[in-house]
Amino acid sequence: MPMKLTFIVPPCFDHKQPAERTAGCTRVVYLAPNIYELTAAAVLEQNPADTVVYRDFVYHKTTPAEFDAFFASDDSDVYLIWTVNLSITTDLSAIEVLRHHRPDAKVVLMGPGATHFIAKCLPDRNVYVVRGEPEATLPQLIEAIRMGRTPEAVRGVSWLGEDGKVVNNAPRPLLDDYNQLPFAARHLLGDAVYHNPKLKTGPYTTMITSRNCPYKCIYCVPSSLTFAREIEFRREHQRKPTIGLRSPENVEAEVKMLAEQGYKAIGFMDDNFIWNEQRNAAICDIMQRYGMVWGCQARADAITEPIAKKLSESGCLYVDLGVESFNEEILKYIHKNETADDIRRAVALLKKYRVPVKLNVLIGSSPLETRETVLDTLRETKKLGVDQVMFNIVSPFPGTEFYKLCKDNGWLETPDYIPTDVQRESILRLPHLSSREMERMLFRNNISFFLRPSFVWRQVRRFRSLSEFGHAFKALKIKLFG
Repeated sequence: MPMKLTFIVPPCFDHKQPAERTAGCTRVVYLAPNIYELTAAAVLEQNPADTVVYRDFVYHKTTPAEFDAFFASDDSDVYLIWTVNLSITTDLSAIEVLRHHRPDAKVVLMGPGATHFIAKCLPDRNVYVVRGEPEATLPQLIEAIRMGRTPEAVRGVSWLGEDGKVVNNAPRPLLDDYNQLPFAARHLLGDAVYHNPKLKTGPYTTMITSRNCPYKCIYCVPSSLTFAREIEFRREHQRKPTIGLRSPENVEAEVKMLAEQGYKAIGFMDDNFIWNEQRNAAICDIMQRYGMVWGCQARADAITEPIAKKLSESGCLYVDLGVESFNEEILKYIHKNETADDIRRAVALLKKYRVPVKLNVLIGSSPLETRETVLDTLRETKKLGVDQVMFNIVSPFPGTEFYKLCKDNGWLETPDYIPTDVQRESILRLPHLSSREMERMLFRNNISFFLRPSFVWRQVRRFRSLSEFGHAFKALKIKLFG
């Protein structure tokens, strides 16, 4: 029996910015396609009998009333939602709206929010949770739904039994060949066009070449897919999962396809894009061959001179470096496994080859954090003269070592973790900093860094059009004021 399968990105039902579902721990600053959800959609499209639809109600600025009207007339058999911690309330509200019109329609939630908060994400017996990596699990779950069977034989699924209790099926092993996955179903986005202010050209899309990171930073939440992957793997193995890599040949096939489709810019969402000089050089050559501008995330200690040179030659327009702090004791405490000098050396190399740098700074990642260590990191950041900085407040995400430390030491202001926007909110009371102090320092750091006359003038000189300036100004306004 053919089925209609509709992926939905629900609108917000409050006055906050919607959750950003790709990185998964902030609210939207600028919109980007969710590459993980679109890959899952591409997997389901491999069954030609089914119709796969993608409806992004955030992109189209749909009101709650219009969202309700959509369900009143829609006839999908299954609705699928990529759920992160910050979107759980929104997604459960969306299911309530659906239930007014379609009490028996099936709903599938996946992503890190559903993988960790399983019981919370199962409001009724017609909702299923796909834990961890969804690509191998989804087709089997959809087939069980098609046949009218309960999914007890489908590994990686959680559901409610007849007694109303949560049933957690056995976990599914990690995928063993990422080259076999179909490329993300970007065609389902229709005429949607995305822009990344750091890349200054478009059309823009996202890609990944690897999954997870081997390092053991105590606070770290990788991107939303790999965090779901990690949460699920840790349940059974009590350690981080192995790294999953695509081959450069497989990466090139996708980049070639994107170039033929008219894309000009790619943001790589890998938790750690740079693994070694050989692989980095191969992917850089691909990007240069197809004339793409692009950006990535990397560790500071991965930046060598040959890598910096290759990045420059191949159109790399930003590298996001996770800095967190310039205090050596804090870096040791959080198991960053790199030093402040590593950060300075990486920035110097990237600037030498004119590769723009963005630093990610984390306030409160250690009980050693004080007002002075925060201010010192701000001072050090300004000295480096980088193009962008993202100041965040650490959040004690369940599944991390930092969460356990916060629970054991009474550093939470709330009875337990509640989702927060790391660019704006805190639920921590550290020995030397309260949550309110961290929030105030975050705001002041942003004002101090982004409204400096020298920074403003340097950025204005780089804009090549009014449209480019508009995208950047909008992103900055959201970053500072929500």
